[in-house]
Formats: sequence, C-alpha cells, structure tokens
Amino acid sequence: MSWDPIVVGVDTSPAAARAAQLGLSIAAAAGVSCRLVHATRDRWSASSDMGPTAHAAFRAAALHAVRERLEQALQKEVPQRALRDLVVREGWAPGALDDEVRETGAGLLILGAKHHSALGRWLGGSTVHNVARMLRVPLLVAGAPAATIRRVLVAVDASAAARPTLEAARRFTDLGDAELRAIHVIEPLPVVPELPPQAGARDYERLLEEECLKKIWPLVPPDAERVIRHAAADAGIAAEAKAWEADLVVVGSHGKGWVDRMLLGSITERLLNHLPSALLLVVPAGKAVAASPARINEGAAMAGVH
Repeated sequence: MSWDPIVVGVDTSPAAARAAQLGLSIAAAAGVSCRLVHATRDRWSASSDMGPTAHAAFRAAALHAVRERLEQALQKEVPQRALRDLVVREGWAPGALDDEVRETGAGLLILGAKHHSALGRWLGGSTVHNVARMLRVPLLVAGAPAATIRRVLVAVDASAAARPTLEAARRFTDLGDAELRAIHVIEPLPVVPELPPQAGARDYERLLEEECLKKIWPLVPPDAERVIRHAAADAGIAAEAKAWEADLVVVGSHGKGWVDRMLLGSITERLLNHLPSALLLVVPAGKAVAASPARINEGAAMAGVH
C-alpha cells in the first residue's frame, strides 16, 4: 500500500508542529506528498438569522481567521510551502481526519502526542485516542522530537497483526537504514485463587516461548535483533523502548471492538500515554472501521468538552 499522500493533523500546538515536521521529512524520504489538515468546529451554521450571502461571508471570514492563526503558530517550524497548501475542514476533528484519509486515499496519518487524563479522554478531549479507536490506516503519533529515525522497535505476537506490523516497521527502517529490533512480551500467568501462586507458571512461559520460536521469529527479517521479555505488555514494550532508546515503536491493532477499547483500554492506547518516542499503530489490511459511538454521536461530541 502506498503512503501517498501522508496526512498530518495539525492545530496551533508544539505537538502539531513536531508532527508536521516528521510528516514532511517522511514524505520527502519516501518520495510522496504530504497534506497538513486542520479540523475546526462549525460554529456559524446555527446563525439562522443571517441571510445566505451574509452567512457565506461570515463563514469565509471565520475560516480565514482560523487559517491565519494556524500559519502564525506554525510558521517558525513548518515551511511556508506546506502551510500554503494547508487544508481546513469543518467538523469534529477525528471524524474530519477520517474523512480526509478516506477521500484522498491516504496511506499514513500522523498526529502529535498530547497526554490527557483518563477523564479528559472520556470527555472527548483526545483526538489521538479517538482516531486510534476508528483506525483506517496506520497512525503515527509523534512523541519527543527526533532528528532521524535510527532505531525501530516492533512489538509482535502470534496474531494476524504480526505480519503487517513487521512490514510497516521494515518500511521505516528502509527509509533511513535504521536498526530493527523485534520484541515479544510474555505476560504473567493470570492468578487463579484455587492454585498456588507459581503453579504452572514456568510451563506456561515455556509454551509461549516455544510458540514464539515457531510462529513469530520466522516472520522477523533475518537482520533484525530478537528479544523476549516477561512483563505486562505495555510496560514491557515501554521499558524496552526506553532502555534501547528507540526512536519509533511499532505495534499492531488487533481490531478489538470499541466497547473493549472504551471501557477497558487496549495495550496500544496505554502506550500512547507513556512512550517518549514516536508510536506507529498498524491496522491490518481490509479491517473495517467500527461504527463507534464516537462517530455515531459526532454532533453531540462537537458540542461537548475538548
């Protein structure tokens, strides 16, 4: 799948400036185009007391003001040529970005990382988390700024997500001749009240290690390093990324339903809150976008807290 174009969601924040820089850098290395896109709420449609001509003029002036604020905030970090082609869409940000990806056939979406509290996410305050829940194409979340991507850490398991996740990681290493390390995390045996704490734990770990050797490592490129860690998945991946100083962490989306992701949280969503490096979430080819309440109730979300 081609990345052309790459879509970068931007606002006036430093995180958005980092995302734009990263997107333009990747696009140049890959020889594809990059589109900067901003979503703004439609605050003028409710002005029913205006006539059609006055309403159109008011809307045009409001959109022009939005564009000016964006250009002023990003001009020191983002080339003028990119700002000149910036697209401003009206609507709820996750939905507008999803529409942009669908309409342009984009192959990669990039956003800047902003850390929100759990309450903030429930109130709709995190565009990154909401976009992750309705993933259509790989989503790259730009974390701490890195001049180049020198080390790529890819998390793999025995699911169908392993192959496309590895392919996406390899694509990034090929862009800049980066190192690739594959990590498989074996989580602790669940506690069963009726059994002693360590009963069967070693056998359980041995079975999963054998599964990794037989089913996962053969998929990993021969020049990549392979490591197995014993920990909770998100903690193990985050610790490895920090210790190895990874510039990019690649994980696969397993396509869990929106109920699981909203109520329980997924490994990938927890990683969004803790990783200092960039994070690439890979969606398996052909995965349908779930009809989540976030998109169904888009109008209500636009009226809520951001």
